[in-house]
Amino acid sequence: MTTPRPETLAKLTPVLTKRWLSPDAWQIGTYEKLDGYAALRKALKSHPDDLIQLVKDSGLRGRGGAGFPTGLKWGFIPQGDGKPHYLVVNADEGEPGTCKDLPLMTHDPHSLVEGVIIASYAIRANRAYIYIRGEAVHAARRLRNAVREAQAKGYLGRNILGSGFDLELVVHSGAGAYICGEETALLDSLEGFRGQPRLRPPFPATHGLYASPTVVNNVGTIASVPYIVLGGAAWWKTMGTEKSAGPMIYSLSGRVANPGQFECSLGVTLRELLELAGGMQPGHNLRFWTPGGSSTPLLTAEHLDVPLDFESVAAAGSILGTTATQIFSDQDCPVYATYRWLEFYHHESCGKCTPCREGNYWMVRVYRRILSGQGTHEDLDTLLDTCDNILGRSFCGLGDGATSSVTSSLQYFKQDYLDYIEGRTAPKLSDKQLVGAH
Repeated sequence: MTTPRPETLAKLTPVLTKRWLSPDAWQIGTYEKLDGYAALRKALKSHPDDLIQLVKDSGLRGRGGAGFPTGLKWGFIPQGDGKPHYLVVNADEGEPGTCKDLPLMTHDPHSLVEGVIIASYAIRANRAYIYIRGEAVHAARRLRNAVREAQAKGYLGRNILGSGFDLELVVHSGAGAYICGEETALLDSLEGFRGQPRLRPPFPATHGLYASPTVVNNVGTIASVPYIVLGGAAWWKTMGTEKSAGPMIYSLSGRVANPGQFECSLGVTLRELLELAGGMQPGHNLRFWTPGGSSTPLLTAEHLDVPLDFESVAAAGSILGTTATQIFSDQDCPVYATYRWLEFYHHESCGKCTPCREGNYWMVRVYRRILSGQGTHEDLDTLLDTCDNILGRSFCGLGDGATSSVTSSLQYFKQDYLDYIEGRTAPKLSDKQLVGAH
């Protein structure tokens, strides 16, 4: 295990993670001692439009994968329309490798609650929801306790801190469907319907929850808001790059000595993150990795020094996504890894659209055939053709994301596929697992 150099340690910028190691960090007493709810007091003295402009000036972009400018999204909400406005926090973190929101909600739930109150005030919403994944029982308990504590202190409810602003915050547990991480499927689920994506337009900004103007933001996005209110837009932009401002929580998993969460300024490289994580596990050399979870195209050891910000990762042919960096070594098989991811997407497809429902079903079977030693060269063309019929033709991004590892693994590791097909690599799946693959 390597020890990080001082200059690499300086890359760490604990902002959202700064309270995580404090004793009882999830309790309101600890939170208030560490600047908790100071941003709310400051925000309530400002005009809502000024808060929206502040978030625009900060350059904060969505931390849920797409990286859309947060202030711009808030500004889309029509004002004076006579309709109720809603804020919905997407806490349905369920993609393989993605694990930054769960520890944030578990260790520092009040930062999210405070961010919700400020954001709701800015967009003139009097009701807000945190939609959390059903399996995240511990985090949901912490959040509900934080809501109760905030209500008891007057930070939630009627006439918050004497400002005249009212807000009700509901923590809603979903049923554990990955599709509900897509914002319109989340809204349908929140309304009591089956979680399936909606046709857009209209967009949630005008026709969201209960056909009313709605902002849907990720946990990390909303939890960043109190820090921006306290520190200012200029301070936030001292971290990150010109177009990708602020810090980001990078989740390292896989073949690293010390997997975990590392909060650094946007633009840090994987080489630096690996150094912070103590390097690769003994006897393992980096071969491929995901910059933002299983729905982002694979990168290789040649991309060690690509700055991990929205623009640089896109220029390298991938997507920053949720900064879930899954690390694989020369002892891991990219074909088998892709197969396992595809099994997930096939299982989680809501079935609403044909390209995703049928495409992932058949690709799983093609992979089973290849990995059992019964694949053909034509199977590779079939995979690419299927991806072409899924990408851009699915109802939502689940289908698009499912193709990422297929096309990128074929781009960088075609020889691994050929080794299975031509018999140089021993089959990884048995004939029993092949049932239904033909």
